[in-house]
Order: sequence, then C-alpha cells, then structure tokens
Amino acid sequence: MLTFAAFAWAQQQPIFYPAKGQSAQKQHNDMTQCQGWAKQTTGVDPVALAQRSANQPPPPGPQGQRLRGAAGGAALGAAAGAIGGDAGKGAAIGAVTGTVAGGVRQRRETQAYNQQEQAVQQNTQSQLATFNRAVTACMNGRGYTSQ
Repeated sequence: MLTFAAFAWAQQQPIFYPAKGQSAQKQHNDMTQCQGWAKQTTGVDPVALAQRSANQPPPPGPQGQRLRGAAGGAALGAAAGAIGGDAGKGAAIGAVTGTVAGGVRQRRETQAYNQQEQAVQQNTQSQLATFNRAVTACMNGRGYTSQ
C-alpha cells in the first residue's frame, strides 16, 4: 500500500543531472549522503513520515449514532407522550428527532476528522518540500543540476 506521504515524496523528489560527468555509482552515493545530510539538517525523515501516514486511524464510519439517537429519542418521547396521554405518538416523534440528532453528530465527527486529515497532509507536504530543498542544495553543491 502506497501511503500519502510516500506518494507525495515520490512526486516532489527533484531530478538530478550529473553535470560534471559523475558516474551512476557516484550519483547514487552522493544522493544517499545528501539525503542523510538533509535528514540531519531539517529533522525531516521521509520514511518516518510515510510510516506515520500509514498508521493514521481510519475515518469515523457509521457507529450507530442514528440508531442510538432514535432509541434514546423514542424513550424520551414515550415518557413525554405518556404524560400527555399518547406514549406511541411521543415515541415516534422522539425516534425521528433522535435519528436526526444522531446523524448531525455523525456528520460533525466526520467533518472534524476530514479537517484534521487535511492539516496532517498539508504539514507532511511542507516537511517533504523542506527536505527536498535541502537534498537539492546538497546535490547542487556537489556539481549536479536539478529540475
């Protein structure tokens, strides 16, 4: 499974050209050293970001909020209806009201999760961009051009 962080890093990773005729082995060694330097300098570890992204909790799914809301609403409605002389009608009204309230609660939880997930993704992208700038600076300093 390709995580968001790994995918984002792969997309943003610059391409380096050996402008001074460096061999493929030299370029590989330079890249490895520059990535280590970038990690040390920026404090960003793309592997750790990818693992953290992979371990994000799943989005909240239907967890019975509507059913619990309907049951609770029906119970309250039945009690209120019993006082008014029609427990059945009170229970029906309470069940509908409880279902709506449960749905609202579920939508709020989903919206909060989505906002948090978006903030995490933006932070991850920012960290990866910082890491890639450091790698690029290092590789440029070693005689590679970048795109």
